[in-house]
Amino acid sequence: MAGVLDSVNQRTQLVGQNRLELLLFSLGGTQLYGINVFKVKEVLQCPSLTEIPKRNPVIRGVAHIRGGTIPIMDLKQATGSPPLDDLENCFVIITEYNRSTQGFLVKGVERIVNMNWGAIHPPPVGAGRNNYLTAVTEVEGKLVEIIDVEKVLAEVSPLPENVSADVIAAAQAETEIRKHVLIVDDSNIARKQIQKVVESLGMTTTLKKDGREALDYLLHMLEDGKDPRRELLLVVSDIEMPEMDGYTFTAEVRANSSLKDLHIVLHTSLSGVFNEAMVRKVGANDFLAKFHPDELATRVNKRISDLTELND
Repeated sequence: MAGVLDSVNQRTQLVGQNRLELLLFSLGGTQLYGINVFKVKEVLQCPSLTEIPKRNPVIRGVAHIRGGTIPIMDLKQATGSPPLDDLENCFVIITEYNRSTQGFLVKGVERIVNMNWGAIHPPPVGAGRNNYLTAVTEVEGKLVEIIDVEKVLAEVSPLPENVSADVIAAAQAETEIRKHVLIVDDSNIARKQIQKVVESLGMTTTLKKDGREALDYLLHMLEDGKDPRRELLLVVSDIEMPEMDGYTFTAEVRANSSLKDLHIVLHTSLSGVFNEAMVRKVGANDFLAKFHPDELATRVNKRISDLTELND
């Protein structure tokens, strides 16, 4: 695997074209899994792990890598299967999610494939609500499952989800300001986290699981004679989503004269290798790395404040 990720920074050219690259890996069986290369910092043979007291069983230990100490999570165990064994012959995928760096222990790493988000689909309905998938796709006739890493992290190392009292107190009370927020994210956990923040400020929410669903929702509003620009305070959208990613969704909104003035905040776990120039290119109003309740709430409050000033 040496050098397999050497050109990761050059892959930003895929962004905005509704494309991505998946690093394929296995957890010990024949099933293949995928992770977006943008989330990956490094792939290496499993190093020596140091156990830590009172650890979550999913965390097999910590590794000292390039001057830092990184928790190593057994991705097989995290998704409900027996833990991996023979660690010396396993691999660790070093990733950056939600402003933190962690390693995921996997059995084998296959290769990188170039995909279109249109070929990435939500999990089958029959998979149930408690599955660990955000999407599935097919590569050379084989099913590839994309794990909901945010769900794994929320269970192993949960982040604070409540908004501080002073931030809530700062929320504007003007009734004439629209209080409806559209939330777009493929992770069920992420949708609920954002919803909790927004509704704690007295807002109502509509939840959609990908850019295609969100765009269809907006177009249906127009067909019903409603103006989304007047009814929605803002849109909070993830970037990585099946069917249509957040960049493409934003670009489609900006290309529609009846939608182009919608306020869009791209809210993503792509914090480490994210190319902020793409936000400007597609015309998003703001970018926020996941997940900090107070920061998200503050952005919502600011949007209300800005609208209040315009209406004065």
